[in-house]
Amino acid sequence: MGADRVGGVRRPARAVAYAACGAVLLAGCASMPDSGDLRDVESTPRQDSQLRVFAMPPREDAPPSEIVQGFLEALTSDDPQYATARQYLTGTASGHWRPEQSTTVLAGSPNIQADRTTGHDTSHDNSDDYAFTLTGDKVARVDVQQSYTPMRGEYSQPVHLTRDKKSGQWRIDVLPQGVVMGQSDFQRNYMSVNKYYFASNTWADSATSATAVADPVFVRRRVDAMTQVVRSVLSGPTDWLEPAVSSSFPAGTELRRGVTSLAPDDQNRLTVPLNEKASGVGREKCREMATQLLFTLQNLTPTVDTVTLQRAGGGTLCSLEEEQAEAVATRGSVKRPDYLYYVDDKQRLVRIAGGGTAMVADPVPGGLGEGVQKLQAAAVSWDERTAAGVGDNGKSLFVGSLVEGGALDAPVLQSQVRLTVPSWDARGDLWVADRDPARPRLVVLEQGGGQPLDVRVPGLKGRVDAVRVAADGVRIALVVRAENDSKSLLIGRIERDDKAGDRPVVSVLELRSAAPELEDVTAMSWAGESRLVVAGREKGGVQTMRYVQVDGSTPEGPPPAALTGVQSLAAAEDDRSPLVAYSSEDGIVRLPSGTQWQKVVKDGLAPVYPG
Repeated sequence: MGADRVGGVRRPARAVAYAACGAVLLAGCASMPDSGDLRDVESTPRQDSQLRVFAMPPREDAPPSEIVQGFLEALTSDDPQYATARQYLTGTASGHWRPEQSTTVLAGSPNIQADRTTGHDTSHDNSDDYAFTLTGDKVARVDVQQSYTPMRGEYSQPVHLTRDKKSGQWRIDVLPQGVVMGQSDFQRNYMSVNKYYFASNTWADSATSATAVADPVFVRRRVDAMTQVVRSVLSGPTDWLEPAVSSSFPAGTELRRGVTSLAPDDQNRLTVPLNEKASGVGREKCREMATQLLFTLQNLTPTVDTVTLQRAGGGTLCSLEEEQAEAVATRGSVKRPDYLYYVDDKQRLVRIAGGGTAMVADPVPGGLGEGVQKLQAAAVSWDERTAAGVGDNGKSLFVGSLVEGGALDAPVLQSQVRLTVPSWDARGDLWVADRDPARPRLVVLEQGGGQPLDVRVPGLKGRVDAVRVAADGVRIALVVRAENDSKSLLIGRIERDDKAGDRPVVSVLELRSAAPELEDVTAMSWAGESRLVVAGREKGGVQTMRYVQVDGSTPEGPPPAALTGVQSLAAAEDDRSPLVAYSSEDGIVRLPSGTQWQKVVKDGLAPVYPG
């Protein structure tokens, strides 16, 4: 990434890289003044992903400021247990320091400020203590579960040093728990990986397999990421997702004692030795456990296509290949949509066959494709057998089967003002928000009909302007309009209580921001199992389009090509399908992988994939 900017001027990175014995050594011992104004720790240049980065230990008679800077640079290295960083600490401080507790991400590298009340120039006296304050602007925090949370505000933490009476060397004896680094170093050191669990609710009565739900976590990129990820799966889902999913691993399941590293063999098989907690599981439960790991590992690397679980005392619990895992659980990213749908110039619902280059649209079978009822937007169920359309006045919601001769009945829902574009979940239920200012509400219609259920959304501040349910049926994306008319993208967890009475109680809980940098979101769509594509405006900026993760982080890779006037977006969770958008300037356009935007049709609007 290169060094962060300081005061508007890019300075060369202070850490020097050396190629030696297949590794890169980063010098962490350049000097800096012991007192004075704010100083920064230069971020490490972005290195080749196959090279490992190690820091240098403290040099003899290094002054306090150099000790602090060297320690911060050591935090950005690929040292598995932070052994080099610990050399900058006293023995007592090293024993109490828990780097795995959290990682705090700052906009730039941490600034080091001498404490003017206790700090002083050690070249002029013989004092044995020195204090600094680390400062910066917070961007995010990765907690002990490796879960990412965006943050804002100032970072300020004290660091104290003492001089060892025998050796005369300065060492840190007071420091904040966890790790702190600049955003560029975080992007170089960490990577996001989806680990997988199963939806707790049975979302489809006819389901023959479980539904896999992605739970993104951040792991250190070049510190045995495979073993880190396996341990993370065994430890269970993150706190935010845990109420809505389950793990097939028995509580307390860990790697067998003494197992420190995992690697696939030359046949792409990963063998995972487990402790005694898993020894009594049956065949089906073991297959579910192996499926969780295989889905997770395939998200990390393509080099694993078989997982074998071993008992604590030796012997195989079960072995599972990729094809077998797909029979155990379904993932939204696996099924490629048959069609792309949109509303044409005759206000009918039409479709274009997916997977090809043809752009000829045909009306859908059934009442929604006949044009008798004019439409302005629509949504198609995941199985592509049913569709819902919003009438041209925006106040009425119709549901019809996509079969020849299918009749269109009376509206299933009406608003006094305007409805959002609806969204289907994997269960076959239909979600939509009523934007009536006098009675704004989010509702769900079971199997697309019947009496609407009002959805509880505790903590919601504002009115829902757009709704998209994830393929897993566990998470929902909402565009929420605040009182000041700003629109933000929030992710909520869907929970259902089917035991509360005659009808289930449905709630969307623990809303969190997925695009904290955007203040005016105009369009969004799921674009993967834990990724969305969103169009919006940054504070004080112009409209932009980008991919975001459900946890608020930015995924690796380039953003979509620029497009002006974006009013709606359609993306499939299967990334083989092109991104599609409706632009007020260009009509409906699509973006095949590796190309520029291509025009589909000028006189059409509201493109959607199933969901």
